[in-house]
Amino acid sequence: MRDLPGGFPGDAYPLRANPSFADLVRATSDVPSPGGRGPEAGTMPGVTHGTTVLAMRFAGGALMAGDRRATEGYTIADERIDKVFPADEHSAVAIAGAAGQATEIVRLFQTELEHYEKVEGERLSLEGKANRLAMMIRQNFPMALQGLVVVPLFAGFDERRKQGRLFRYDVTGGRWEETDFHATGSGSLHARGTLKKRWRPSLSRQDAVRVAVEALYDASQEDVATGGPNPIRGIYPTVKTITDEGVLQVPDDEVRAAFEAIVEANADAQRTESERAGAQRSDAERAEEGSGTGEGSPPSEGGEA
Repeated sequence: MRDLPGGFPGDAYPLRANPSFADLVRATSDVPSPGGRGPEAGTMPGVTHGTTVLAMRFAGGALMAGDRRATEGYTIADERIDKVFPADEHSAVAIAGAAGQATEIVRLFQTELEHYEKVEGERLSLEGKANRLAMMIRQNFPMALQGLVVVPLFAGFDERRKQGRLFRYDVTGGRWEETDFHATGSGSLHARGTLKKRWRPSLSRQDAVRVAVEALYDASQEDVATGGPNPIRGIYPTVKTITDEGVLQVPDDEVRAAFEAIVEANADAQRTESERAGAQRSDAERAEEGSGTGEGSPPSEGGEA
């Protein structure tokens, strides 16, 4: 057995039997593995990675959104990448992970859905589409062990149930349905925090767009790999709705208006807080001045002693 830097990964366990296969891969391979520790864990040099995407249900169907930034390590590779793609007429995929690998999977997925419809004469059910995407992710697992991780979100309008539905995946192809909302990617933790606070079962389309933009904006403030809106260059998140009318792109003007409303609301809150703090300081200063000059104390009787 060859000598490994830092010792064999099972040294800390009885009989040197470490149950973690991931630790063994990290210790015996020069290629970073997904889920490892350190700044380069889960990445490969020169590979472009998409970052944060989200999906949610609203009153009319489902909505998917993603920021526009792609990274290569600590370098911004692209500021205008699209991460939300229509899979067919009533479903869409949002990608996170290795951008090239994810885009290739999405293209193959689109082709397979179109081929099925032409051969069978009808569209595959939403459950069937979600299962097929899970199989494709599972087939990518050997590449994921080399750092080319693809973890998408899938959403669609179920024509049988007449409602939007969301599905999330893990790197092994595991598939779970989400009832309300989900986010994935490097900024997903912060995006989900905003979604938990803002999401409501009866969200209108307009409100859902604003919640999605706010979630991505909050993620961009905490995660360096997530790109925030850039009004100067006209870069805003990609937002798509999936309803009985199909997969529709939300216009940039509407996304910009939602972002400006969020910024204005934050500014109003800060002004209100500042005014409240100023009023409290003024009251405290007046009280201090009054106590220092002896105002309010009764005059002494009998003159000087």
